[in-house]
Amino acid sequence: MSEISLTKAARFRSATEETPTARWVLIGVAFLGLGILVFAPLIAVFVEALAQGVLASLQSLASRDAQSAIRLTLTIAAISVPLNAIFGIAAAWFITKFDFSGKAFLITLIDLPFSVSPVVAGLCIVLMFGTNSLLGGWLVANGYPIVFAMPGIILATMFVTFPFVARELIPVMIEQGRAEEEAALTLGASGWRVFWTVTVPNIRWALLYGVLLCNARAMGEFGAVAVVSGKIRGQTATMPTTIEMLYQEYLSVAAFSLAAVLALLALVTLLLKTALEIRHADQLAATHRH
Repeated sequence: MSEISLTKAARFRSATEETPTARWVLIGVAFLGLGILVFAPLIAVFVEALAQGVLASLQSLASRDAQSAIRLTLTIAAISVPLNAIFGIAAAWFITKFDFSGKAFLITLIDLPFSVSPVVAGLCIVLMFGTNSLLGGWLVANGYPIVFAMPGIILATMFVTFPFVARELIPVMIEQGRAEEEAALTLGASGWRVFWTVTVPNIRWALLYGVLLCNARAMGEFGAVAVVSGKIRGQTATMPTTIEMLYQEYLSVAAFSLAAVLALLALVTLLLKTALEIRHADQLAATHRH
C-alpha cells in the first residue's frame, strides 16, 4: 500500500509547482512584456532627447516655454497633492469612523475618477465654470476665471487624483478600528490630540504612499488638463500639454527632452515608492495592495 501511495503522490503534483522550464518561460514572458511596454519606450525617449547632442537638449529645456511648463507642472502638483491629502484623510476618517446609510455609495463616488475619462472630467469643469455658464460668467466678469486659468487646472488635477490618498487610507483605518481613538478619548484627550498622536502615526506610511502615487499622476495628467487649460504657452501649458504641442510641430528634440524630464520625475517618485515599500514592508502590508 505504501508503494501505491508513493506512486500516486509522484503522479499528482501541486498546482502551484511548475517545472523549471515553465518557470523560466514565465519569467522570460514577463521580462519581454516589460521590455516592450516599459523599458523600450523609456529608452527611446532619452535616445530621441539626445539625438542632436546634450547641448541641444539643454538649450531646448532652457527655453521660455519649457521653463514655464516645468514651473506650472510643479506648482500644480504642489497645490493639488496637499489638498487631496487633506480631503483624502477627511473622507477616509468619515467612512471608517462613522456608521451611516449610503456608505457604499460614497465609496463608489470616491472611485468615480478611476472610471470616468479625464476628458469627460475636463468637459464637466468647462460646462460648470466656462464663460457661457452662469457661475463661470460671473467669475470671469469679476476677474476670477476658472477655465483657461490655473484654478481650472488645479480642479481638473484634483479630480483625477482624488481617489489615490483615500483608497490607500480606507483599508488601513478599517483594519485598525476605533479602539485606540476611543481609549484616548476616554482618557480625556481632545479630538485634535487624538488625531495627531494616535491616528496620524498609525496611517503615516499609507498616507505617504498615497501622496506619492497622487503626485506621480498629478504631474503626468494630460486629458483633463488639456481640456480646461486651453494650452496657452507660457501661461496654462503644463509639461504634458507642451510635449504634445512641440511634437505636433515636429520639434522632436524639444518634445523628447521635456518628456525625459517628466520621465525622470516619475522615476524619482517610483524610487521613493519602492524605498518606502522596502523599508516599511510590515506597515505597508496592512494595505494588501502593490
